[in-house]
Amino acid sequence: MTQHHTDADRLADEIIRQTGGTIVLAMPLGLGKANLTCNALVARAMADSSISLTILTALTLEKPSPSNPIERQFITPVIDRLFGGYPDLAYAGPLHKGTLPPNIEIIEFFFLAGRWLSSPRAQQNYISANYTHALGAILDRKPNVLAQIVARRGEGDGATVSLSCNPDLTPDLLKAREEGLINPLLVMEVNDNLPFMDGDAAYPESMADHVLEGADWPLFAPPREPVSPTDHAIGLQIARLIPDGGTLQIGIGSIGDAVAAGLILRHQRPGDFHDAVMALEQNRPTGTSHLSAFREGLFGASEMFVPAFLDLMEAGVLSREVDGACLQAGFFLGPTDFYQRLRDMPDQERARIAMRPVSYVNELYGPEDEKRRARVNARFVNSGMMATLMGAVVSDGLEDGRVVSGVGGQYNFVAQAFALEGARSIIAIRATREGPKGTESNIRWGYGHTTIPRHLRDIVVTEYGVADLRGKSDADVIAAMLAVTDSRFQRELIEIAIKAGKLPGDFELDPRFRSNTPEALAARLSDAEARGDLPPFPFGTDFTETEQRLMPALALMRDASASMTGVLRLAQAGIFGRPDPQEDACLDRMAMSRPATWRDRLYATLLRGAVRQTSII
Repeated sequence: MTQHHTDADRLADEIIRQTGGTIVLAMPLGLGKANLTCNALVARAMADSSISLTILTALTLEKPSPSNPIERQFITPVIDRLFGGYPDLAYAGPLHKGTLPPNIEIIEFFFLAGRWLSSPRAQQNYISANYTHALGAILDRKPNVLAQIVARRGEGDGATVSLSCNPDLTPDLLKAREEGLINPLLVMEVNDNLPFMDGDAAYPESMADHVLEGADWPLFAPPREPVSPTDHAIGLQIARLIPDGGTLQIGIGSIGDAVAAGLILRHQRPGDFHDAVMALEQNRPTGTSHLSAFREGLFGASEMFVPAFLDLMEAGVLSREVDGACLQAGFFLGPTDFYQRLRDMPDQERARIAMRPVSYVNELYGPEDEKRRARVNARFVNSGMMATLMGAVVSDGLEDGRVVSGVGGQYNFVAQAFALEGARSIIAIRATREGPKGTESNIRWGYGHTTIPRHLRDIVVTEYGVADLRGKSDADVIAAMLAVTDSRFQRELIEIAIKAGKLPGDFELDPRFRSNTPEALAARLSDAEARGDLPPFPFGTDFTETEQRLMPALALMRDASASMTGVLRLAQAGIFGRPDPQEDACLDRMAMSRPATWRDRLYATLLRGAVRQTSII
């Protein structure tokens, strides 16, 4: 019989009593974690070493915590505004500091990107698994408690709950419970801030052993990232690869937003979209281009329901329905307005969003005919950190073995792209990044870690173009990858490939691709920029106008601090450069208007220079 609680500490005491103090707690990836229940159990285990607590989860959500004092000055008011009231997960801080006691173990199969690189214990306890295989890794450890936040509809014995943001693994865990493979307590925390999602996410509340209610803490709501001109260039080129009447998967972040913005531009102003794509690809795009507005519309099949999908629905792009739904997804996470929009949607409209387990969305197994009927002409769009000249992709880890994020569902969707007729995998890679020694190429000859092997190479897109790699020889693949590589690194890579015998000794790169530079890219984007087609926040933002102005300036300061030359350049701009009308407001926001010490004066001068420099980029 379901027990109802209003006190998380008393709930924790009851869980400890029922489990005998040996707890294997499984919680969903990301937003769906039962924070209050988890924190109460962590507190008990921290105080009592006889309690054994193992937590199986993924994507531990944490508020931003920059170590740089200038960035901290910027982000602290944003954190207070956007995350105030969110209960931090109590295990995260001690795990970072290395003070988590040995009777508490945190095991994850996906990390918040880059957050756990410096935590040996987190790295050692990481499980490398495709999203669809994480279920097996959890079942192997025999969880005896499942805990998740839920939305609720109705009262009393007839109440219904929704797994809402996270029916990704829980339905399959509940099925395993029904089949007797595991026998966990089911704990649900009711949070009325969650939108109620029907379908596979809905269950009778009576299934729960324990329900915690009365604490509607604010949902974790990361703001949208700014979309840079580089991201827009990638998004526009991917948008022309998506056929009308097809199927779309995109991931979180600025590149996903850029793809969605490109698709909406194509649908609403196809002429401007055509001109932007032709300018980017010098009137000779690679492969087939889809440049017209959507008539049939797209169907979404994505492990993550990113906020951009909602924007695509509202714009009429995501409109092809299968069994009454235009989107199937396993979990969601987004900014505050995203949750509000979902809550405010009429039930009939919200029903067009089918939240499904990842075992359904990420694989073809099971009702395969049904899935193939839905996922026609699929384009699975994912991001990588680096790619090799022969088409291997690095997305989740470093060559020293440390994990940046995780494989997640990327491999699942790449595999589907080869299994489904007419489907393609598209990997987005920014051509360069700023490293400790300056600008570095993200297109490498080789790298000591691989996420997607070269035998599954398909399409790679950088800001400089589209490399269609499927079915091509190694030499042709290398030539295609060189064509989308930043020109500052092409000659060195060509020489390596020739020396390895993978390119003929007389190889010459097509002259069209020898001007892959930031300056040339800016020129190709200039008309679209002038038309207002490339806004930094195409779908709105939680940042104020001054904060939006500060973001590129702070990024420039961070990059410039890697070298004395960069610092001197900013200082010169701060003293002698052309004033920017917003620089005083920026300094006020950063509490640098009245610097008291020489260090404060230096920082203020550098910030003023960064604002001035980014106003002319």
